[in-house]
Amino acid sequence: MSRSINYSASPLLASKTPVWRSKFIVAGLAVAFAGLGARAAYVQVFGNEFFQRQGEVRFARTLELPANRGRVLDRNGLILASSVVAQSIWAIPEDVDRTDPKIRQLAKLLDMPLVDLRKRLGQEDKTFVWVKRQVDEPVAKEIAALGIKGIYQRREYKRQYPEGEAAAHVVGFTNVEDRGQEGVELAFNQQLSGKAGSRRVIKDRLGRVVEDVRDVVPPVDGPDLQLSIDSKVQYFAYQKLRDAIQEHKARAGSVVVLDVQTGEVLALANYPSYNPNRRQNLSGEQLRNRALTDSFEPGSTMKPFIAALALDKGLVKPATPIQTAPGRMSIGGSTINDARPHGILTVNEVIQKSSNVGTVKMAMQMSPREMWESYAQAGFGQKPQVPFPGAVSGRLRPYKTWRPIEQATMSYGYGLSASLFQLAQAYTIFARDGALIPVSMVKTDAIASGVQVFSEKNATAVRKMLEMAAGPGGTGQRAQTMGYSVGGKSGTARKQEGKGYADKKYRSFFVGLAPVESPRIVVAVMVDEPSNGAYYGGAVAGPVFSETVQQTLRIMGVQPDMSVKPQIVTEVVEESF
Repeated sequence: MSRSINYSASPLLASKTPVWRSKFIVAGLAVAFAGLGARAAYVQVFGNEFFQRQGEVRFARTLELPANRGRVLDRNGLILASSVVAQSIWAIPEDVDRTDPKIRQLAKLLDMPLVDLRKRLGQEDKTFVWVKRQVDEPVAKEIAALGIKGIYQRREYKRQYPEGEAAAHVVGFTNVEDRGQEGVELAFNQQLSGKAGSRRVIKDRLGRVVEDVRDVVPPVDGPDLQLSIDSKVQYFAYQKLRDAIQEHKARAGSVVVLDVQTGEVLALANYPSYNPNRRQNLSGEQLRNRALTDSFEPGSTMKPFIAALALDKGLVKPATPIQTAPGRMSIGGSTINDARPHGILTVNEVIQKSSNVGTVKMAMQMSPREMWESYAQAGFGQKPQVPFPGAVSGRLRPYKTWRPIEQATMSYGYGLSASLFQLAQAYTIFARDGALIPVSMVKTDAIASGVQVFSEKNATAVRKMLEMAAGPGGTGQRAQTMGYSVGGKSGTARKQEGKGYADKKYRSFFVGLAPVESPRIVVAVMVDEPSNGAYYGGAVAGPVFSETVQQTLRIMGVQPDMSVKPQIVTEVVEESF
């Protein structure tokens, strides 16, 4: 039988509970529920926008979908720069066990000191840190195989430059953010970059995408850019320049090759150079695009412009005799000398022999204004119209400030300055029958129309003088080229040092065109500080000009215009400064 229990016998149950206590508990519960309801209403209705925003800040992310940067191509479609997939390694430091033995393997794969890797993983930001940007795909696969907790990868693009140091100053390079830093990569950065896309997602604390919260905006890849550069001409010009600088123990040098029909730049090379694929420990000497950024006194390469102007003004004719004996003359207390006395020379021979005295006698028959206007029309003192960063304008002082001795020295290339690129463009005047043509770094099939500087007749006459200067008896005999007629002018200028000129530091030049009767190219060569004995422009820069012309015309398919091999004179011929 079940035992009956008398609950009323319990003193606790027997006591009476006050009514107010139960009412208080019920009221408390009601208030609590009312508070929760009010809070819910505030979060869901009145403050919904604020809380949505805070949630997005913590978990929603806008992922940039990088656009593939456009390729840079040469005129024949060969690749000068392209993008390849490269994984970038990042980490959530708070999730990485820095004592994990695999960390040592990771450091080895990334080619980083273990101490540096651990230091990077110990930064204050515990949620994100870049470990290394743009690693090669095989390395990225090995890192993924390690399976280290907290180490992740992100797909990016890395630029590659197949032509290496030969085209480095033309193409330039990008940084790890894929933004152009030098050369064409910088000049055409916006065009090549395209437009990045985006993806709005929700991520968890480990950085994993949970879901998309907005439609994906696809990236728009950058278009390809086709340059006027011919990679074969570029490589050959760079190679010959490098060999000449090493042979003459020079400091540096540059070569510019122009197509005089279209105004296209076929080659622009500098030495020393650098490999844009490996840019560690680069110096300013390597990065400088000397053909555009360095200006110098152009020396005797300016004499043909004085001869052309004198012909245009009717002051002389090609056969007009000029007395240059005894090989020197005085102006304003200063003496101007020729390298050797010549006696009476015709205007043709003044250019052929590079006579300072003969050139000055022509120049002093003109007004400073006439000389200044002629130089300015030829592009001196003005920045070249090419989209390259750092291109200089050179220096051409206002004619009103010229003293007689300054007018005299400017006639043979002292007292003004220009870049090698400016010189090359200026010589298109003689190649295009007196017209200065615009130049282009982008491929174009159109024949360039120029601004007439000298008459066609007189520009042709000067072209004959340039042919004489590069031939027997001239100062540029070593510029002769097998199978092609050439014309050009050598130059040798002392380098400025302090307020004067250095005794044994020179720049050697040769600027010319080929073939003479129907020019197709202009080639300009500069060698800075040759120090192995020879320093005259004809001897140092002339051979680089010769080899570059021959190879370029063959690549262009230009038929030889000389049936016999020209006599290459190896004797060094002196030239005036």
